[in-house]
Amino acid sequence: MTITEQFKTKRCVFSIECFPPKQTTQMDKLKDTLQKMQALTPGFISVTFGAGGSAGGVSTAEVADYIQNELHIPTLAHLICMGNDETCAAEILDQLEAVGVRDVLALRGDRSPARPESPDFRHASDPTSFIKWKKPNFSVHGACYPEGHPEADTLLHDVENLRIKQAAGAEHLLTQLFFDNMHFYRFLNLARRAGITLPVSAGVMPIVKRSQIERTVALSSASLPSDFTRMISRYQDDPASLYDAGIDYAVNQLRDLIEGGADGIHLYAMNDAAVAAKVYDGIRDLL
Repeated sequence: MTITEQFKTKRCVFSIECFPPKQTTQMDKLKDTLQKMQALTPGFISVTFGAGGSAGGVSTAEVADYIQNELHIPTLAHLICMGNDETCAAEILDQLEAVGVRDVLALRGDRSPARPESPDFRHASDPTSFIKWKKPNFSVHGACYPEGHPEADTLLHDVENLRIKQAAGAEHLLTQLFFDNMHFYRFLNLARRAGITLPVSAGVMPIVKRSQIERTVALSSASLPSDFTRMISRYQDDPASLYDAGIDYAVNQLRDLIEGGADGIHLYAMNDAAVAAKVYDGIRDLL
């Protein structure tokens, strides 16, 4: 069953994100992680963008190939605007098609000195249109931001921009991580009122290590509710307790989202199979 079909038949689609290793020597470790995640029966696994090749790391297509053809799990491959032009994007799409992966998450990507602005793709809606033109048999997915994109004037303006992605051919939306479900419910209400009919997966990341707090939270631009900040303040110097508390927070957040009618829940597991398994144990009865 394709990813798009799952949203038409399942009450809530459970999915997981992984990222390609920075060194080819780490691929066996990732394969072991993915095998453990396979036991959680995710509806699909998404693979973040990895250039591979001269960059020394493993490409998105290589990881997607393993998930799709060895583990037989539908795979969603990320494709970013930054650092890619139409020629590079076409090559990546050909690689994905060659291994049977036909679901792509079109993203602008974070601005970075290592990745120049694309001469062909300014916004994520641009590669969405390009993919649908270049590979009509592909399904294109898009990102969304429950609290608004950091560069958007307002949340309402950001929601209006989703109509462009929808018109360009996007079939499903996946949110940036957030820690307060009220932001998700507000966003979803605004999106539906704006005419966005696409299924939306809510993205959640368990914060289980002190090192994640500043790096991940700062990069995501997600606001921090009082329950979350109290948890961090209480356990930031107690690694074992923070781990358990972070799992519990994510489980409670996900259970509320499932019971609240989310089309899907997407776990940003940071390639940690143990964290994914503990979270899944806390929500499996609802799935």
